[in-house]
Order: sequence, then C-alpha cells, then structure tokens
Amino acid sequence: MTENTFPVYTADMIVSFYRTEVLVGQEAKHFTKSDFTPVPKPEAIRTLYMRVLHLLYRCRPEYHSMVPILENIQYPTYHEGATAIISVYTRMRQFLPMCFVYDFSLNDLLAPKKQKTTTILSAIMNFLQFRKQRMDIMLEKQAKFRADMDKLQAYTRGNLEAEKKIEMLTTIPPEQQAEADELAAALSELQATTMHEYQEVNAENDSIAEWKTKIAEKTQKLAQVKVDVSSLKEDIGRLKSQIVESPEELKSQMEKMRENVKNIKNSIEETDERVVEMQNMVQGETHCEAENQQMYNLLQDLESSMNNAKQRQEKYQELMAQYEKKQKELKNVFIEEGQLKRARDKKLDKECKQNIRRQKKREMKEQHVQDVFRQCNQMHQKREEMADKIQEITGEMQQLKAKIKSLRDVCNEETAIAQALFDTMYTSMDELHKRIDMHIMEAS
Repeated sequence: MTENTFPVYTADMIVSFYRTEVLVGQEAKHFTKSDFTPVPKPEAIRTLYMRVLHLLYRCRPEYHSMVPILENIQYPTYHEGATAIISVYTRMRQFLPMCFVYDFSLNDLLAPKKQKTTTILSAIMNFLQFRKQRMDIMLEKQAKFRADMDKLQAYTRGNLEAEKKIEMLTTIPPEQQAEADELAAALSELQATTMHEYQEVNAENDSIAEWKTKIAEKTQKLAQVKVDVSSLKEDIGRLKSQIVESPEELKSQMEKMRENVKNIKNSIEETDERVVEMQNMVQGETHCEAENQQMYNLLQDLESSMNNAKQRQEKYQELMAQYEKKQKELKNVFIEEGQLKRARDKKLDKECKQNIRRQKKREMKEQHVQDVFRQCNQMHQKREEMADKIQEITGEMQQLKAKIKSLRDVCNEETAIAQALFDTMYTSMDELHKRIDMHIMEAS
C-alpha cells in the first residue's frame, strides 16, 4: 500500500463523491466525514462497500444476509451475523484487485483503520471514475455506430431506389417494345433515306452550281454581244453619215448582219430554252428543298429525341457515378463496421476471457468456501460424535466411579476385617510366642 498507482483523495472529496455517486436516499444524507475519521465506523464502511457492490454487480445489500440452505447446518440463526460480513469480505476480495488493492483483510471490515480505509475508498473512487469515463466513451461509440448503421440503411435504400430508377430508365415496357422496335426500324430507314437524299441533293447542288456558272457565262457573252451590236450600230450610223456605200457592199453587210442576228436569235432561243430548263430544275429544286425541309424537321425531331436519349444517358451516367460513389461509401461504411465489429469482438472476447477467469476464480472461491463449510460440517459432526462419545465415556466413568466407590467400600470393610483378623492373629501369635518362651524357660 506504500506505492499506489492511484491518487489518495482527501476526506472531503471522498465524502462528496460517495454521497453523490454511490449512496442514495437517507444513506447519502446520513453519511458524513465522521463515519471514517478519525476512527472509521465498521457499520458505515460495510454499508458503503455493499452499495459499491450493488452499483457494480447488482448485488443488493439484503442478499449478503441470506444464509445458504444446507442440510448439515444446525441453528442457522447463529450464522446470520457472520454471513453478511463473510459475503462482503469474499466479494470485496474478488473486486479490489481490479482497483490495484491486494491486501484486503477481514480486519478491514471488523476493525477498519483510517489510513487503510482512506486508501481503499480512494482506489474504489478512482476505479468508478475510470468506469464512468469508459462507459461514456462506449456510449459515444454506440451512438456513432447506430448513426453509421442508420446511414448505411439510408444508403442501401438510396442505392435500391437508384437501381430501380436505372432499371426503369434502361428497360422498355413490353407494351411499348413493338413501338420502340418500329421506331428503331423507321429511324434506321429514315437515316438511310436521308443519307441517299443528301447525296442526291449534293449532286443536284453541284449540277445547279455548274448550270449557274454556265448561265452566268452565257449572260456575260450575251451582254458582250449586245454591247458589240450597239457599238456596231453606232459605227454603222457614223459610217453611213460619212461614207456613201455601194449597194453590193451594203447587201453583203446586211446579209452578214442578218446572219449575225440569226445567230444571236438562235443563241437567245437556246438560252431561253436553257432558262426554261433551269426554271424547271429550280422548281424541282424547290420541291426537293421542301422535301428536304420536311426531312430536316424530321431530323430535328429525331435530334430532339436523340438529345432526350442523350440526356437520359447522361442522367444514367450521373446515377451510375452516384451509385459507384454510394458503393464506395457503403464499402467504407462496411470497412468501418468490420473494424468496429472486430474491435467489439476483441473487447467481447477479452471480457469473455475476463468473465471466464472471474467465473473460475469465483468457482474456486465457492469451491473453497464449500470445502470449508464441508469441513466445518464434518467438524460439527465429529464434535457431535465426540460429544456423544464423551457423554458415553462420562457415563461409563460415572459407573466406574460408582463401582470403584462400592469396591472401595467393600475393600475398606474387608481391610477392616483383615486388620481385625491380623490384629487377633498378631495378638495370638504374641501370646503363642510368650507361651513358647515360658515353656522354654520352664524346660531349661
């Protein structure tokens, strides 16, 4: 007890702690500093120990006074006073090593001393404070574990709902499967036709561009010819005013001019025909553009549906990312749960081993107590047998004493008779010797 691993508290701190944490009701009110200083009161100290055992092991104070019902115990009322003390002593001997107190004796209950009692109460107070701290930590861990379990359940529910939504988004109902197949087939056909139409439109655009270039060239040539004709007319008018032409030259020139005009008219007709053809082609082109516009509208609808499908795909990817994130969180929660379970299993294993050790120690103590009680019972039986033998021997002794007394009386009577006979014989022998001496003297 000289080297303690716990602090030794003052009397005021011990009184305030045990009044608030251990004792209840009237016991807390009546427990004062004078109960263990300067001389501890055994009744108050035993009550305090009983309350500590009740707090730790749920062993109520009245249980200590119960005498075990054994067949060989005679007069159990004689054992009630010592039973409570022995019970408290054995349980305190089992409990105090956990408080690092190893020299608890029966004298600490029957006649406690101040220093020893203060040290024991300080050790118990230190153990109770440590127990309260560990219980608070365990309660926090249990609350955290319950919160983690609630989060885990919420995450699992969220994952199940997300899986259901993903399944609903990815699966097509049976009643819409045929329509979806038709739409997919129509979409593929529409894409094929649109590709063919695009190719045709591109070819038509190329041909239209070529015809436009040709028409532009023809119109440019026609304008050049008109310019040339007008310049020629001006030259003709100017030459007419200056030169008097011969009729033959004029005729040849007129013929040439007519031929040129015919050629120009033919070229104009050809260009008109070409223009008509081009107008027809432009009308066909406008019709193709209207069809292309319809196809474009259909493609826009298709693009909107594709955008919706893309949005659904993006939403599906987001849900998959959330699902993976939730899976990772769930895995982390499972890892934490496994760590907590392992820690709890280790602690339970340790507690189980400690309980097994305590149970073994308790069984050994109980076995020792039962052996002691059995030995006591055997001693009682032997004492009763010895008492019976002593009674028998005392009876025999009394009988022997009576016999000895009677024999002594008979012996005294016989010794008196023998003494009387001896005296008579002695006197007769004396007389006989005297007579013999007288005869001898007479004979001489």
